[in-house]
Amino acid sequence: MSFWDVVWLIIVSFGFVAYLLLLFFILGDLFRDKHTAGWVKAIWIVFLLFIPVLTSLVYLIARGGGMQERAQAEAEQQQKAADRYIRDTAGTNPAAQIADAKRLLTEGTITQAEFDQLKAKALS
Repeated sequence: MSFWDVVWLIIVSFGFVAYLLLLFFILGDLFRDKHTAGWVKAIWIVFLLFIPVLTSLVYLIARGGGMQERAQAEAEQQQKAADRYIRDTAGTNPAAQIADAKRLLTEGTITQAEFDQLKAKALS
């Protein structure tokens, strides 16, 4: 195997992996989209199986902008779920946080402005 054969193998391998990632992104986007009917999704998948390169390009051109919006919405939803889980497992709810801040205020550890800031943060 010559040096150029190795370089060509690396280039082809990179292209293959990039194409597989593109297919997974497209399939993920198809199943994430709740506004597209099931039969339309099935048609996209059939075309992805039989004419993969052309279908991928058409999909990116036709629905590429929506892909980013759906991915952003999914990421926000996952972030909210993670925040909720962390808040629940930490054992402190907003009322407990406000009570702790009130105790610190009455002890004189924090000022009224700091208490208001902690209260606003707990309620957000």
